[in-house]
Amino acid sequence: MTDTTATGEAEAAEAPEAAEAAPVWLGAVGLSVVIPAHDDAHRIGATLDAFRAHLDARLGGGPGDWELVVADDASTDATAALVEAAAADEPRIRLIRSEHHRGRGAALRAGVLASAGERVLLADAGLRTPPAELDRLEQALGEEGHEGHEGHEGHESHEGQESHESHEGHESHEGQGNQEQQGATAALGRSGNRLVRALGVPGIPGFRADTCGFALFDGDRARAAFGASALDGPAIDAEVLRWMRRQGWQVAEVPVRRTPDPAARPRRAAGDRRRALAELFRLNAGGLAVAAVFIALSAYVFHGLWADLDGRYLKDALQDQNQWEWFVGVATDNITHLRNPLFTTAQGMPDGVNLMANATMLGLTVPLIPVTLLFGETVTFALVLTLGMAASAWTWYWLIRRRLVQSRWAAAAGGALAAFAPPMVSHANGHPNFVVLFMLPLIIDRALRLCEGRNVVRDGVLLGLFATYQIFLGEEPLLIAALGMLVFSLAYLLVDRRRALAAARPLGLGLVIAAGVCVPLLILPLYWQFFGPQSYHSVLHGDNAGNSPRALVEYAARSLFGDAETAGRLSLNTTEQNAFYGWPLLALGVAVCVWMWRRRVVRALAITGAVVLALSLGPWVPVPRTDVVLPGPWRLMVKLPLFESVIEGRVAMVCAPVLGVLLALALDRIVRMRTRELRTLGLLAVAAALIPVLPLPLAVRERAPVPAFITSGAWKGYVKDGEALVPVPLPDPGQADALHWQVEADFGFRLAGGYFNGPWGPDRIGIYGATPRHLSNLLRDVRYGAQPPEITPQWREQARQDLEFWKAGAVVLPFQDRGVELRDMISELLGRQPLKVEDAWVWRVGPGQV
Repeated sequence: MTDTTATGEAEAAEAPEAAEAAPVWLGAVGLSVVIPAHDDAHRIGATLDAFRAHLDARLGGGPGDWELVVADDASTDATAALVEAAAADEPRIRLIRSEHHRGRGAALRAGVLASAGERVLLADAGLRTPPAELDRLEQALGEEGHEGHEGHEGHESHEGQESHESHEGHESHEGQGNQEQQGATAALGRSGNRLVRALGVPGIPGFRADTCGFALFDGDRARAAFGASALDGPAIDAEVLRWMRRQGWQVAEVPVRRTPDPAARPRRAAGDRRRALAELFRLNAGGLAVAAVFIALSAYVFHGLWADLDGRYLKDALQDQNQWEWFVGVATDNITHLRNPLFTTAQGMPDGVNLMANATMLGLTVPLIPVTLLFGETVTFALVLTLGMAASAWTWYWLIRRRLVQSRWAAAAGGALAAFAPPMVSHANGHPNFVVLFMLPLIIDRALRLCEGRNVVRDGVLLGLFATYQIFLGEEPLLIAALGMLVFSLAYLLVDRRRALAAARPLGLGLVIAAGVCVPLLILPLYWQFFGPQSYHSVLHGDNAGNSPRALVEYAARSLFGDAETAGRLSLNTTEQNAFYGWPLLALGVAVCVWMWRRRVVRALAITGAVVLALSLGPWVPVPRTDVVLPGPWRLMVKLPLFESVIEGRVAMVCAPVLGVLLALALDRIVRMRTRELRTLGLLAVAAALIPVLPLPLAVRERAPVPAFITSGAWKGYVKDGEALVPVPLPDPGQADALHWQVEADFGFRLAGGYFNGPWGPDRIGIYGATPRHLSNLLRDVRYGAQPPEITPQWREQARQDLEFWKAGAVVLPFQDRGVELRDMISELLGRQPLKVEDAWVWRVGPGQV
């Protein structure tokens, strides 16, 4: 770009009178108006006249009051000549010329960087927004600049009608340097391309990239933002506003009028829109690259399962994979047959299963019904785990990048740690509800928006909708996350009382609004969960569900430096290794807190991490290598409603995002260090902490085959409608392959026994599996090594009563270990020999058969 004015050297030779009458002004300028132009000779003259008249009347005629900077993008018509002629008459008009046609963005960048104004107004050559609308922006700047608004964007109203005024701010965050910013103003019009809007600047309502270009900025910030831009086309608005937002500068909306441009060229507008769309994809390429990395990492973790979906089973899933695939199948079966999605008698005959009281994740199993119908339950299971883990990492990345750090890859590292931390990988063995956590960062972000108090009603409604959806993904993760957010809020109250109290009122009001949204949507499902058939009041999970103190510093079984035997001794099972962050990662977290202790968010995170780790130790804490047992802080919560059913060791999972945020903050500062040696040292320290906990692919094994008696359909001749099939042994939390049989049979029969959460006893205490009966216990004991008892008339009568209770149609004994002992015992109990059908022994025990 070259700068040409009427007082430039070449023009002075051609127009000496103008040069003498209008000397160059080198001082400060109050307002710079930047107008990009390309082949606009048919309208540029009228635009310059209109702005000149308005600015003279509005700001005055002094040389330092205003300037008009026209950035000509290599026009092939007389645009540049007309501007030069106007500049010869008015020295405050300047022409910036480009030798090559690059696009509106390049012209704007050149014009803004050449401007000298304390404020910079962007306008378009077609004058679609009248100059008088500048008054609205100036007024808004004066009213809101003291409130910290960094910008105003004008929403255009066609046919002279004004849109409703709204405000959207982005608060200066700790991660953006703790700056107390003053207000600048930006006003942009919008067009109708919704895809462009979605890809442009999320979080600024109504913004589109292909705007009319009417915007008012603080001059220094405009030059900084446009100087940092890279796009040359019409999407530069999105790039600049996104860059401003990441500096913690705010953008608010102001209504402006838009008038049609009779000289507009539809073909050019369509081309600009296509180019804007292409540039927005380029602008989002970094985020897409991060998403691709997360998907690749998740696929690596689950690649053993994907290698043979029909024949492999997650080795450490225990019976959880069978159970969750059954949840997928029963949701599909209920919905496609127009049955109640919250209840089933497919297992647990005759009482059935309260599906709302189990981790059925209806928020995913129902939308994915087409996938299940086309590809099967195992594909849906693997897809939910793989994409859910990647999506969780991406939303944590999005939250961290949006609010805390500038470096994309620092935020990506933090998001990866939050989603792929050792406890998350542990739960990936069979607990999708603790892996698919992509809604939690969105809920946190919406709560932070409520604290800002910009649009409490809208944010409260969205928070209510987000929380409602999370209820149908996983209630326990939401409860644990809410506990973590409460601890963080109290911690922030300690470190920044003024700011916390200022946020309390809009947050409280927003939470009331959110509750008003949630209650009508959830009242029926939650009533069914807590008071409906097969509901229960709490879940028994033993007295050792807290984390051992050693579990905080050891490595998980599926971590790179992990030892399965050590981790197994310190956890309930492989899917419940709820801490296991490793001492180097915890040491890095402590070091980051010490290093960045002056930052309020770091102090609040440090307190949060320490508190949740202490809570995760449970009500009683054994001191390692001694017989001493100390009372733990969880004793204060163990009897509280809802928390009485929580496995307290899982509270340590809150540390995954805490450590992820600390990691992102540290990397964001490390990569900006000026000294190479310090950068290298910092990156090596991070690598030393992360390498030991890098996830390994989940182990798989061969899946037990479904008996041919089931796959051939032979069962249909033995189990009538309304009757239950009784597998030997009955399905329970220790062995639930029969649930997979039922899935493979398209839920054609019902099952006695099962693996689910249901009530037990008169107090309706929650247990895992159906209420045990004498016959089910006997079959299980003999299958796993016990000697068959002497069969007495009392045993025969008990067997008859149990089979009648289950509404049994057939007892099915697949060929298996100790099959002879089981066959002989069951034959003696029932008083007759079985039929050999395919690969199973079958006793018909329907009405009149026992």
